[in-house]
Amino acid sequence: MAGEWEETGRGVVHPWLCDQFGHLNVRNYVQFFDDASFQIWTLRGVGVRRLRAHGVIAVVASTKYDFVKELLAGQLVVMRSAFTHLGEKSVGYATRMYDADDGTLHAVNAAVEVFFDPGTRQPAAMPDFFRPAVEPHLVDPDAA
Repeated sequence: MAGEWEETGRGVVHPWLCDQFGHLNVRNYVQFFDDASFQIWTLRGVGVRRLRAHGVIAVVASTKYDFVKELLAGQLVVMRSAFTHLGEKSVGYATRMYDADDGTLHAVNAAVEVFFDPGTRQPAAMPDFFRPAVEPHLVDPDAA
């Protein structure tokens, strides 16, 4: 695997995103990860418009979060994402959340999405253009 983790977003941990303990609340980590997840698709040229033009979309089948180190109000974050796996009807990707100032890893999200025909509401085959656009950029999610 020869891919790279690419920047897919930046944000600020605002005080109103924090919980009673003074750190970023779990529900607000999710919005940072969700926003970043859309960006990795467009970086590979396989965004939602192109998928829809081919009669499919991709929907989340599973997602997992690992919280490594708390984030406090005022910290700046940077998200880096990469595709990690290609199946026949599914694709995996991961996003890492870092402190934008010092590079400390704060959280990791791994997700699997399945291709879906919105007309039939059934799983669909991966579009032909998808694998060649993504496969050369796959990363090992366990590598540093």
